[in-house]
Amino acid sequence: MKALHITSRDNSLLRHARAVRDGKNQESIFIEGLRLAEEALKSRLDVEAVIYSERLAKKDRAAKLIRDLESVAGKVASVSEKLLESISYTKTPQGIVVLAARPTITEKEFNARQPATPLLVILHGLNNPVNVGAILRTAEAAGVTGVITTANTADPFSAKALRGAMGSTFRLPILIGGKYESVIDSCRKQSIQTICADVDAERIYTEIDWRRPTALIVGSESTGLSLDEIKAADAAVRIPMKGSTESLNVAVAAGIFLYEATRQR
Repeated sequence: MKALHITSRDNSLLRHARAVRDGKNQESIFIEGLRLAEEALKSRLDVEAVIYSERLAKKDRAAKLIRDLESVAGKVASVSEKLLESISYTKTPQGIVVLAARPTITEKEFNARQPATPLLVILHGLNNPVNVGAILRTAEAAGVTGVITTANTADPFSAKALRGAMGSTFRLPILIGGKYESVIDSCRKQSIQTICADVDAERIYTEIDWRRPTALIVGSESTGLSLDEIKAADAAVRIPMKGSTESLNVAVAAGIFLYEATRQR
């Protein structure tokens, strides 16, 4: 497909890109940067549009990627650096933006992709997309088989979360928007133990048998899980800490739990 050269800031494709970037269009996702665009292509996302800068297209690696994307994209456009800056999510434009259809998965499809001994992560009430992205990236590296987010969690497909996950979002099965009680009940029906993080828990995270089918629950950055939410889980565990530190960053804590699961498995 031959690229359209856009010279006007008011072009409909650019307006659409801004709407996706700002979360005003939930049917598409905003992917920015060479590395993330490459991951989107490898993951065979449904690419709707590619917008790239004239300067980037002169570089060998970028030129090859653009050619590959042109073969699958619905629309392709080249723009000046200034116009790219008008749609960029970052302060320093990275030369390329890909708009793709939002990946979706049903609960039935999600469950079908799980192995006999799943290791899941349930994100409940995390409102910082940077943390959501970081957890997804760590989850894939630690061998997590699926991620479930509750209705109050930041969108893992938002531009900021995608940037933090660096492609892991495209590869992990992610079930979005479930109610906490329903998610816990579903795990129980499938004999998946639910383990939540709680700074006041009596048990230490190494005392859990992570070799069993397991779902790790992590809560809000500021308040964690409520007492009722903790009671709904099968067990609560903590990470021992020295000094006056009260808690760890939620993404760091999740990494510690998940790598203990990996060590045991």
